[in-house]
Amino acid sequence: MSVMSGFGVVLKRDLHLAFRNRGDLINPLVFFMLVATLFPLGVGPDPETLMIMGGGVIWVSALLSNLLAMDSLFRSDFEDGSLEQLMLAPQPLWMTAMAKVISHWLVTGLPLTLLSPVLAIMFGLPSEALPAIVATLFLGTPLLSLIGAIGAGLTVGLRKGGILLSLLTLPLYIPVLILGTGAIDAAVSGMAWHGHLLWQGVLLVLGITFAPLAISASLRISVSG
Repeated sequence: MSVMSGFGVVLKRDLHLAFRNRGDLINPLVFFMLVATLFPLGVGPDPETLMIMGGGVIWVSALLSNLLAMDSLFRSDFEDGSLEQLMLAPQPLWMTAMAKVISHWLVTGLPLTLLSPVLAIMFGLPSEALPAIVATLFLGTPLLSLIGAIGAGLTVGLRKGGILLSLLTLPLYIPVLILGTGAIDAAVSGMAWHGHLLWQGVLLVLGITFAPLAISASLRISVSG
């Protein structure tokens, strides 16, 4: 089997498992909507307040939803022994890890991105801000998956690794969160927001370049340890 065909097999397998386990597929979306809708109940229905905080709420909800689904990225493969088989396969481990990250983003990050305009309308954000919301989430959620996969690889062998995963990844999420909310706030204020998007693109390129190597190293540390 060639390297690219192995990549495709892992990607199709993870997508098939995700769509077969509908609960794991729907839970992040439901959590995303619930977290976002709780903020207006807590701060009140004032339209100006909701518009000011709307971008930040959408991004924080997306971040937490991504983190919710991240703990199970490698855990099932580790528990049934297939992770060791993937490590022994002729395909590079970093490419296998990249296939699993792409699958995770397709079933988690992409639906959150497509659902974000609904929340933007709910918070009363102007239509001019919708492109910024979709664009920042489209570039930012893959980066969240890449960063989270490093932490998931390090904690895959731990019985209660979810808390440690949060402690490891949340500080690394902060630059992505700042750039995403900054772009939306600039768009709401009628200012140029493409600079924030450019920096997100730079971080995404760096993540695609170096994160797969870090993920494969973290998995080897966890499995060998």
